Amino acid sequence: MKEETIKRIRKFSSDRDWDKYHTPNALAKTIAIEATELLECFQWNENGNINKIKEELADVIVNCQNLIDKLNLDIDEVVNEKMDQNEKKYPVEKFKGIAKKYNE
Repeated sequence: MKEETIKRIRKFSSDRDWDKYHTPNALAKTIAIEATELLECFQWNENGNINKIKEELADVIVNCQNLIDKLNLDIDEVVNEKMDQNEKKYPVEKFKGIAKKYNE
């Protein structure tokens, strides 16, 4: 995400004095709730409404960024560590074109 966007997210919360409500616990719950609202976009329509999808996806991303900040984590480090794990669990030669879990 662009630094400008991250600063905007931070400013939004700061201007409203909401940081005190952004505990890791509250943010994790909010991410799960917003992800459920994103899933709801596809409940009765496989393609969903793109505008509603964008709104809910943005809510998930903003709250993930808030949690990253609260835990003093680096987004690139977090993602790349997970990608390293995924590449080991799902080597291309074993999983290309196969949608199964690594232990199946």
